[in-house]
Amino acid sequence: MNELVLAKGNDVFTDSMVIANGTNNQHESVVALLKTYSDDFLEFGKVEFTDLKSGKRGRPVNVYMLSEEQSTLLITYLENTAVVRQFKKELIKQFCAMRRFIMEKQSLPWQEARSLSKQIHKQETDSVKLLVEYAQSQGSQNAKRYYANISTLANKAAGIEDGNRDNATMSQLGRLILIENVISDCIREGIRQQAPYKGIYRKCRERIEQFGAIAMIA
Repeated sequence: MNELVLAKGNDVFTDSMVIANGTNNQHESVVALLKTYSDDFLEFGKVEFTDLKSGKRGRPVNVYMLSEEQSTLLITYLENTAVVRQFKKELIKQFCAMRRFIMEKQSLPWQEARSLSKQIHKQETDSVKLLVEYAQSQGSQNAKRYYANISTLANKAAGIEDGNRDNATMSQLGRLILIENVISDCIREGIRQQAPYKGIYRKCRERIEQFGAIAMIA
C-alpha cells in the first residue's frame, strides 16, 4: 500500500474512499458510519467532502476528507478483521511519515536543497535544449519530446513517483541533483564528440537508469 495520506498545508488527511478500499468495505458503508456517528467525528473537527469522484457504475459520490484522529476513530468502528488491522498499521505509518516530511520541508536544509535543485534543473534544461536543437539539425521531427522524457526518467530514478519535486524528501532531492548533473554532462559530452543524437539520448537514459538502480539498492 502507498499514498494513503496527503498533506494540506501543515495538516495530514486521508479520505473515506481510501479507507473503504484499504479495508475491503463498501464506500457506502463507510459513509454510513460517518453519518451515524457524526457527533463523534465532529469532536475532532469538521468533516468535509472533496470533489465528486466516480463510484459504482461511474456514478458520482462524495468522498469525505478525514484527519488522522477522525480516520483512526473510524477504523475502530469497523469490524476488526486481519485486513483492517493491517491497513490501520500502514495508515498510521504513513501519517507519521507525512508529518515528518512536513517538518522536514519547513527546515532550512530542505529549502536550501530545493533551491539548489532548481538551479541544477535550469542547467539541465539548458543542456536538453542543446540536445533538442542538435537533434533537429540532424533531421529529428520529435526532438522536443526529450524535455518531458528526460524529466520523467530523472524523477523516477530519484524516487519522485508523482513528478512533484516540491513534495520530494531531502534524499530524493539529493539524488535528483546528482542525476541532473549526470544528464547535463552526458549531453554536452555527446555533442562535443558529435555523436548521433539518438545515441546521446540512449546513453543519457542508460546512465539515469543505472543511477536509479544503484540509488534504490543504497
